Amino acid sequence: MSDISLSSIVSSTASAVGKQVSDLNKAASATSASFASALNKVQTAVGVKPKTGFTAGPTYEANTIAGQTKAAFNNTIDATKAALHIK
Repeated sequence: MSDISLSSIVSSTASAVGKQVSDLNKAASATSASFASALNKVQTAVGVKPKTGFTAGPTYEANTIAGQTKAAFNNTIDATKAALHIK
């Protein structure tokens, strides 16, 4: 009837499925790396994770949102005290 044998059909099907699995694994890896990168950036921006090697002290606080907020608040209090001549 035909020159196509069952083994060639199975072989080409296995090859096609294998390529799709490989492509899915590549996509999963890229997605994982992208998510990890985004999570790292968010942690650093929010102040959960230090941007520098410091984990405490003025340098660490200056690079976190919490530290910057604290500094702004303290500066506002100091300016108000100075304006009202409060020691």
